[in-house]
Amino acid sequence: MTRSSEAAHGEVRGRNTRDARLADRLAAALDRPAAQQPEWPDPARARTVVELLRTAPPIVAEPETAQLSERLAAVARGQAFLLQSGDCAETFAETTASHLRANLGLLKRMSLLLARAAGLPVVPLARMAGQYAKPRSRSVDADGLPVYRGDMVNSAEPTLAARTCDPDRMLHAHEHAARAMTLARRAYAREQSNPHTGPSSYPHGTAGGRLVGTAEETGRDQGPRSEQIYVGHEMLLLDYECAPLRAAGLTTGPEPLLVSPLAHFLWIGERTRGLGDAHLAVAELLANPIGVKIGPSTTPEEAVEYVRRLDPHATPGRLTLISRMGRSQVREVLPPIVEKVTSTGHQVVWQCDAMHGNSRTTPDGRKTRHFDDIVAEIEGFFEVHRSLGTHPGGLHLEATGEDVTECLGGARGLGEADLPARYRTACDPRLNEEQSMELAFTVADLLAEAMRPAGTGSP
Repeated sequence: MTRSSEAAHGEVRGRNTRDARLADRLAAALDRPAAQQPEWPDPARARTVVELLRTAPPIVAEPETAQLSERLAAVARGQAFLLQSGDCAETFAETTASHLRANLGLLKRMSLLLARAAGLPVVPLARMAGQYAKPRSRSVDADGLPVYRGDMVNSAEPTLAARTCDPDRMLHAHEHAARAMTLARRAYAREQSNPHTGPSSYPHGTAGGRLVGTAEETGRDQGPRSEQIYVGHEMLLLDYECAPLRAAGLTTGPEPLLVSPLAHFLWIGERTRGLGDAHLAVAELLANPIGVKIGPSTTPEEAVEYVRRLDPHATPGRLTLISRMGRSQVREVLPPIVEKVTSTGHQVVWQCDAMHGNSRTTPDGRKTRHFDDIVAEIEGFFEVHRSLGTHPGGLHLEATGEDVTECLGGARGLGEADLPARYRTACDPRLNEEQSMELAFTVADLLAEAMRPAGTGSP
């Protein structure tokens, strides 16, 4: 048993679940190796925190999760498109109405633009209300301090005391997630009632003003709108993720499942997707729709195994495979994976994360991405699906509605010298409002082309 899962494992048999066998399966899943887990200096306190989390109020409602599952089924069938966007790492300090409104407003405007271009519904999914833990490639930073693992685990402040893992931060993360969800619901309702909010123009003569105009016109054309906002985050810190799991009441499969009240959608990251590891075993037990990040080292056989284990009943949209190949490898690595998975008959959502495979570090140590590389990977993703006759189902972006300077390029031509001006991310760089809308304009053309029958030209 990994140290990271001791607290959750110690409580699982005492849960009021409907099925003792399900509790045993969860305990067995948590006995498996688990990467990227913090070493709590006080295991007894961690167990106490897990017990408190076990009875914490839900962040989302199960019927909402079931509704998202239905909408993802439409994406998997080629009848809708999934747009996921938000901060790389949420911070406690940015659980503010203004920050959440900025991010949700951007997500809404991009969704409206894409819906108009493709002539099909767009499902908006926010990276929000739980994205407080981050996987890291190293355990210490350049100064020899324990690496920052997200506000749920430690502080970004560069001191040993601040970087020491603190289980009480899981309680703070839940409190902030609940607040973020409340603010998100209010902000989304506001966007629904007034879809024309947000910047009306962009600097330097970009196409931004034209994009917003298109989004506003789309808002008038879409008819009745749901006030439901869906949220998702990476299922990383198992003590936090497993503590509040409860028996699902809305599943129809032959076996009982657990449902997470922490998010509508959960995904497993590139660093924790081991076939023999705890994250995958826990995900097998969940009724929530699940995503798996697949990078350039993923084999077609591995992808099929994810499908077999996470979508045992071939439920359309149950599984989202999120490719993060990088611009130089997407056209080579992705096709055999898509072909192999498609041959199984399962209908998964194919989503493109064009951010994480295109990272670079500047000479002064800032992590960044270039807009052109992001566009190039997305173009490759669409080309692959166009050639195979499959549906390019969605995008997964790290982006904010605020005017940050974290990614290079775009219409404004941000260079390395511009990054320090407003480089504010807690971890990885995000597209800003202007870059995001410029990207949406490009993707709108790609998506419109993808929705045309093969052999037809532009109208």
